[in-house]
Amino acid sequence: MFKNVIQTREALQDLMGKPSSLAVNKVIDCLDEHCKTFIAKSPFLVLATSNKAGNADASPRGDQPGFVSVLDQKHLLIPERRGNKRLDSLYNLLENPQVGILFLIPGSRETLRINGKASIVTDQELLYPLKASNSIPLVGIGVKVEECFLHCGKAIIRSNLWEPSSWLALDDMPKAGEILAAHAKAAEKTKEEIEVSLEESYIKRLY
Repeated sequence: MFKNVIQTREALQDLMGKPSSLAVNKVIDCLDEHCKTFIAKSPFLVLATSNKAGNADASPRGDQPGFVSVLDQKHLLIPERRGNKRLDSLYNLLENPQVGILFLIPGSRETLRINGKASIVTDQELLYPLKASNSIPLVGIGVKVEECFLHCGKAIIRSNLWEPSSWLALDDMPKAGEILAAHAKAAEKTKEEIEVSLEESYIKRLY
């Protein structure tokens, strides 16, 4: 499928160029006050993990702003909210602790990137403050920060991500029930029944 593939760092730099001193020097190894403020105002993140074979996965996490606890300058804790029990990210962490995290704030063009090592935490004294709707998470993802830096807003600007005028009408959105029915080959349920089940889970089993 792909005929021309770059295979060395040198070839990539020759084609793309080298980063500016600002892009290189902006990386810090701890959570300063700016990072803490960004995390406190972020209601959404994407967590990237991989298993020991290098098979990668990216998973969304979201809740009210401040749902991620900053424990100190080197550690943060992400609550593991109720889900479908696939536990893809957690299984990956058991094999490979390295993670990449992208924090977003609606309306902000810039994002915050954090890389580090993660573990599955059950410390109740740390998880209790992260309760929501009287539900205390059974586990959390504890992260030791190794790299932290602000990512520029070009991707957000190009995508018009926060511009309501660019959003699809609801009728034009991909239909979750239709997709799940096709992918899971759920012959026992129609796409309409799956849609109803999804909506019920969003209302009754969010936490």
